[in-house]
Amino acid sequence: MAADRNALRKWGSAREFALGLPGAGEEFPWGETVAKVNGKVFVFLGVTDGSHPLGLTLKLTGEETHAHALTCPGAEPAGYGLGKAGWVWVPLEGKGAPAAELLRDWVEESYRAVAPRRLLGELDAR
Repeated sequence: MAADRNALRKWGSAREFALGLPGAGEEFPWGETVAKVNGKVFVFLGVTDGSHPLGLTLKLTGEETHAHALTCPGAEPAGYGLGKAGWVWVPLEGKGAPAAELLRDWVEESYRAVAPRRLLGELDAR
């Protein structure tokens, strides 16, 4: 089950944006792609090999943003207990999937939730 082109484009846009944030890096634990800052994951990018639905898992601590993300068709609190800490899995495929611009906003919110203050200052100075 290959991901559709639009979903792959959104995935690539979110990944590129995440890795462009101050101090961000990419790692591949558990066979999936993650973006980290200061040793902490701020976005789980999953896999693009078609073995799982294409989606992002983000830490959305703002009440409004969190609720909005959960209105996306198929979105759900993240597994492994992460949902209790504000993590949400958002699918990138299908009708009602969030646009690339909104995903970048959510990636930034997730980054801000885990990045150290000095890097947030660097981001705000841009």
